[in-house]
Amino acid sequence: MKIAFIGTYPPRQCGIGAFTHHLVRAVLSGSGNKEAEKNAMVITVNEDGQMHSYPGEVKLVVRQNHQRDYIEAARFINYSDAQVCILQHEFGIFGGDDGVFILPLLHRLEVPLVVTFHTVLSDPSYIQRSIIEEIGKKAARIVVMSRRAVDFLTGIYSIPKEKIMLIEHGAPEFDHISHKLAKQKHGLTGKKVLFTFGLLSRNKGIETVINALPAVVKEHPDLLYVIMGVTHPSVLKHTGEEYRNYLRRLVKNAGLEKHVYFKNEYATESLLFEYLYACDIYITPYLNEAQITSGTLSYAIGAGCAVVSTPYWHAQELLGNGRGRLFDYKNSEQLAGILIELLKNEDKLVSIRDKALNYGRKIRWSKIGKQYLFLAEYVNDNWDKDRELERPPIDIRMLPSYNLEHVKRLTDDTGIVQHAKYGIPNLKEGYCVDDNSRALLMVLMAHRQNKDKEALRLMPVYLSFVHYMQRENGNFRNFLSFSRQFLDEYGSEDSFGRTIWALGYLLRFSPNDSFRQIGKDIFFKSVQHFDRIETIRGAANAIIGICYYLKIAQNDEGMVQTMNRLLNIITSGYMEHCTDDWKWFEDVMTYDNAIIPLALLLAYEITGDGGLYNIAMESVEFLESKTMSSDYFMPVGNKGWLKKGEPMNEYDQQSVDVMAMVLMYYQIFQVTKDRGYIERMFKCYLWFLGENSLRLPLFDHETQGCCDGLESHGVNRNQGAESTLAYWISHLAILAAHEKENLYLNS
Repeated sequence: MKIAFIGTYPPRQCGIGAFTHHLVRAVLSGSGNKEAEKNAMVITVNEDGQMHSYPGEVKLVVRQNHQRDYIEAARFINYSDAQVCILQHEFGIFGGDDGVFILPLLHRLEVPLVVTFHTVLSDPSYIQRSIIEEIGKKAARIVVMSRRAVDFLTGIYSIPKEKIMLIEHGAPEFDHISHKLAKQKHGLTGKKVLFTFGLLSRNKGIETVINALPAVVKEHPDLLYVIMGVTHPSVLKHTGEEYRNYLRRLVKNAGLEKHVYFKNEYATESLLFEYLYACDIYITPYLNEAQITSGTLSYAIGAGCAVVSTPYWHAQELLGNGRGRLFDYKNSEQLAGILIELLKNEDKLVSIRDKALNYGRKIRWSKIGKQYLFLAEYVNDNWDKDRELERPPIDIRMLPSYNLEHVKRLTDDTGIVQHAKYGIPNLKEGYCVDDNSRALLMVLMAHRQNKDKEALRLMPVYLSFVHYMQRENGNFRNFLSFSRQFLDEYGSEDSFGRTIWALGYLLRFSPNDSFRQIGKDIFFKSVQHFDRIETIRGAANAIIGICYYLKIAQNDEGMVQTMNRLLNIITSGYMEHCTDDWKWFEDVMTYDNAIIPLALLLAYEITGDGGLYNIAMESVEFLESKTMSSDYFMPVGNKGWLKKGEPMNEYDQQSVDVMAMVLMYYQIFQVTKDRGYIERMFKCYLWFLGENSLRLPLFDHETQGCCDGLESHGVNRNQGAESTLAYWISHLAILAAHEKENLYLNS
């Protein structure tokens, strides 16, 4: 069986790299194909700016912070003869926020995926939890190395237990030499040797051991503490040897220069095991419990060491049943007592070593490799990429529960605040008529669908804000400070048009006559400005509102003529810019693109003009060709947009573009009754839930808000009004489409 392995790899100095290296060789050995260069396929990850001379089994190198490299890696694996992919996952080794760049790779794989989690956090950030949950959905099986990790994945990340397999961290196999011979080889005869190894960083807690040594040295003046390992590369990059120098000062101040030896090198495994065999006690003094896996601890158990450790999660499990001793975090006095006790009692040390060695034989890489090979064969035999149950266009079970908690959080007695810092209203940015118009539209939709009393309570807040922002001449300001100071004379044509959209919807679907009457006053006071609109999106927004009004006032010829003038702005733009390979209204495709064909389709329902329908559908097809070509929706990024004849900028993606697509497809379905458009509508909606180019959800289930955008490195965690309202309008449109489709099918 050909397996593609993804992870860091030697000669890069990294614990994950060593793990991947051993796993590759153990799996090959278990399958009888020992020549790695011929039979293994490794895709490794390089830190930016680093160059390594990799062995022949490394077939592709991904640059950590180059997202396109991850896409290319997925393509490389898919076109190879690999039957299964095994990924080593650690947040710090992949690019983007918390390593998010790995998700687009995984979601493009066409072979079954097995993922080994080296870290499973009990208190993840939003991005970290999203990454683990997305991997949980994609992976055929997940491997963890401790029982605690299984509990975390099921309880915190809602990953089904049947997907998770416990396979312990492997330990290398070396010829065991005696304790005495190992000491002789390295000049340690006559010494009581304590040993710690690994990449140095502040979380290692080595100072706890150094602070314990004075008391131990009094009892055992022949004591030597060996600290083996270079400083972690990322630590070295940011703070240099600050931690090592701090430890050296501690040693000097305590007069321990003859009792502490820093072996500053990245040791070969053969040298490392010689020191493990030579030491009397191996110590892992880590500073907190949140370590689900420790490769160094597995190595020590594999070598049959007597281990003393702080009670981090992996140590609690691996050192149970007398295989080691535990002491409290940062408790040097307690550690000193344990060391003095054990060093005085050789029988206790021998007992601990024997139990550790017996357990260590069970986790040799030869045995671990066979478990991985068996798992890879199983998922290959039982995974069918074509296995698809017939599903309705909308899987209503995927929708979060309807909840306006974040909308209410952003709303005060003036209106809805524009922006947020994370999930907290940012009062410094004040209000705008844009967002209050969207909020009015959203609560009208909510009340229309489910008679929501909360939506009805919010409605007059947003409507009164729109009224407050209207000037005597009928036009609207846009921005208002938190202290209710006007910040502009007039808003943009976009904000004007969006306000007309909301008011038109109010006139058609008002919950009571009081709201309808004030809506009429505001709407008709603004009509004199309709003829001044010149921009395409300003025209499109206004047309949508006019169409809602004309549904209840079809005989208003003056309004039809006004609408036709606005339609001419759009159709003239199309005729001017349309070519065989560019079916669009301008020479650049920017934001809120789908509202333009949406406006044409709504106007087609009013006028019956087939020309409007044809232009709308041609532009929809072109828009789809740019944004719907993948298995997910990818809106035009607002960092550079999509210019005619140039490649599309992928980031930053905005929620309003998704909302426009959802509403556009719903309107096409209502015109054509073609269920395929409901499927596409739902595909766009799933962008909010993680079906996007980074495979990260933007809807936050904790706050009930929506993140402000999808950026190249991850999600913009601020949850302002525009994005949150765009989500809830889309959510309500999906519910309406689901209901209408069922009515259509049953009619």
